[in-house]
Amino acid sequence: MEKITIAIDGFSSCGKSTLAKALAQKLHYKYIDTGAMYRAVTWFALERGFIDEQGAMDAAAIVQTLPEVEIHFAINTETHHSDVYLNEVNIEQKIRTMAVSKLVSKVSAIREVREKMVSLQRQMGRRKAVVLDGRDIGTHVFPKAELKLFMTADYEVRARRRMDEYSSKGQYFSLQEVMQSLKDRDHDDINRKESPLTKAEDAVTLDNSELSREEQLDFVLKLIYDLQFIQREEPSAH
Repeated sequence: MEKITIAIDGFSSCGKSTLAKALAQKLHYKYIDTGAMYRAVTWFALERGFIDEQGAMDAAAIVQTLPEVEIHFAINTETHHSDVYLNEVNIEQKIRTMAVSKLVSKVSAIREVREKMVSLQRQMGRRKAVVLDGRDIGTHVFPKAELKLFMTADYEVRARRRMDEYSSKGQYFSLQEVMQSLKDRDHDDINRKESPLTKAEDAVTLDNSELSREEQLDFVLKLIYDLQFIQREEPSAH
């Protein structure tokens, strides 16, 4: 099977990472969680005090210290998933908090931050055989990806998924709080100046509001099979 690049974009809490991980495992591809990279920068900014308790951000300070930010992924031997490392420290759990979730869209809107992260993402995926999920993968990072997906789901479904994620880490919020956080995140992602969240023209929409993880995986695997079949058939069409 020919190696391809799979770009998965979409809204928060639509299961992008879950699907991407399953695809990578099934296809023996590399998985790159681009959202985790922006979360890592956000956590770094919070730790350095570049964002205060009211959410006021010193963007200049973040940009100035970007050369100090080194991000990579490594397989967790217990979970068998890729964890994100910031300057050789595993911060996978630290970036999955409400505090980071509320601020990551603002940090990722900084042009210099996006430029550095996109450069790293392109470097990681330059040899194909990779699955990336985020918000601008198919439109900006890898616009020539062979398969592009755009994931969406009902607001309440998304909020309940995020609540389950938080509660599994001992963080508890009301459904209303989580839904508002998601709406704010969507607004910021869609309206930011740098690479806003938008569906690529050639992306396949996947609304998984009522789909199981297995059904989503089967749906995408069929897309990949059909794509590979079409690619094999093209030479004989001339």
